[in-house]
Amino acid sequence: MGIFEKFKIGLKKSASTFTSGLRNIIVKKEIDDETLDKIEDYLIQSDVGVQASAEIKKIIAQEKIDPKKNIMEEVKMILKNYIIYLMKPLENENFFQKKEKLNVILISGVNGVGKTTTIGKMGKILKSIGSKVMFSACDTFRAAAIEQLENWANKIDVKIVKSEQGSDPASVAYKAVEQAIKNDFNHVLIDTAGRLQNKKNLMEEYKKIANVTKKIDPNAPHEIILVLDATSGQNVINQVEEFNKIIPITGLIMTKLDGTAKGGILIAIAKEYKLPIVALGLGEKEDDLQNFSAEKFAEAFIRTN
Repeated sequence: MGIFEKFKIGLKKSASTFTSGLRNIIVKKEIDDETLDKIEDYLIQSDVGVQASAEIKKIIAQEKIDPKKNIMEEVKMILKNYIIYLMKPLENENFFQKKEKLNVILISGVNGVGKTTTIGKMGKILKSIGSKVMFSACDTFRAAAIEQLENWANKIDVKIVKSEQGSDPASVAYKAVEQAIKNDFNHVLIDTAGRLQNKKNLMEEYKKIANVTKKIDPNAPHEIILVLDATSGQNVINQVEEFNKIIPITGLIMTKLDGTAKGGILIAIAKEYKLPIVALGLGEKEDDLQNFSAEKFAEAFIRTN
């Protein structure tokens, strides 16, 4: 299956809901002020965000679409071009590349977003390009989390550094980075406990995990990746805001896009935070984590073909 097909299937719910709703609004032979207002309201309801929705409305108004043309298709093309313009600069094509020096990647996010599974999928991609990969099981609150990451490590044949449930997560991270440097690893992926961004003690511990890696490498962690669950809709905005305050985020991964009609939230986040988008989770299979492509996302979301 081609990459675009994966995007198309993964975004099927969002695209179907969004396009059918838009079609119900664009019923006149021309775009008048009433239709423009309805489009803006619909975009906001579709989690595209207030800022992006207002900009799209303005662009559609300025275009002065010829009534002789297919209005629906013209609006869809405007939306597609806007998404590409907004999100193309946020692509991170170099993320899944073998690094000369050790690359420490800290994976964060709230409970249930799929961090551990995402790490497993990331590890598989990195190993496939020849990287020497290590997992660090720093979610020591749940024995099941350690076991889950260990299962992934065994499945894709990568090393894992772990400790007992309840042990200090920062010490596990320290050991992993220390061992990785000694043994010439290219990547360490650090799994962390699901944190609610309003729990101060847990967030402080998250900061401690990041800081302890700096004792070995002052530039570590080299990437701070926040994993977001697309099914959470507008709640993810607050998550980005709060996590970014603790340690500046270097990239986003959005999971579970295949299970929701709320894919528009990624557009709202792109507009508000302009953070790099590393990858999208488009399904449950091992190969369903895909490098983010603005063009493929736009085409699949708007269903232009």
